[in-house]
Amino acid sequence: MASEITYAEVKFKNDSSAPVVKGPPETKKPEQHPQKYPLWLPWLISLLLLLVCIALVVILLVLPLCHSSAQPSALQQQFLQWECNSAVPQGTDRGWTCCPKGWRRFQGSCYFLSTDKLNCVKSAQNCSGMGSQLVVISSKAEQDFLSEQTKQTPNRVNFYIGLFEDKVGQWQWVDKTPYNVTAAFWREGEPSPGHDENCTVIYVSEPTLNNWNDVKPNTQHHRICEAAAVIV
Repeated sequence: MASEITYAEVKFKNDSSAPVVKGPPETKKPEQHPQKYPLWLPWLISLLLLLVCIALVVILLVLPLCHSSAQPSALQQQFLQWECNSAVPQGTDRGWTCCPKGWRRFQGSCYFLSTDKLNCVKSAQNCSGMGSQLVVISSKAEQDFLSEQTKQTPNRVNFYIGLFEDKVGQWQWVDKTPYNVTAAFWREGEPSPGHDENCTVIYVSEPTLNNWNDVKPNTQHHRICEAAAVIV
């Protein structure tokens, strides 16, 4: 008897579910915030910082130089009233040449002709106290100008100038300008020999341009003070 073959359909149940393939985690995109300042603001800040740096350089370097050159002279500190002339010295871009009120101007200098009298030493001190000095005459033109000024009213006789006898026969200007005998304006017979007359005056009554006299230092005379004119 032939054996009976039985066919059976067998199905295998897979207990485990199919593996799930996971991709890389999604990167979270940053949130888009609206811009809080304009694009030109950083440029403006940079410009302001640059201007601050420039201002500091000016304050630290430039202003001290300007301040030192603008310091008032001793003459300027002594007087409040000034008389100015628009004649400008060559080579300057300023517009006025000024002297204290009552002083006479010639070229680049201001001159004060006193009405009171002092001895030689006090005359020099008085001029220094006004920010000036006893006049130093350096040219024939200046000598001519002063000789004419001394003849103006009120009438006066002698005016001290800044020439002194340092040693016998050795004359010296008050500002140490070298003394040049060929450019001196002594009266005939002057200066006198000896060392007792060691100060110099302009003798107003002398009709010529040679009107210097040496005199004793304790005698009282008028004086001529000189200072550089102020250019503004």
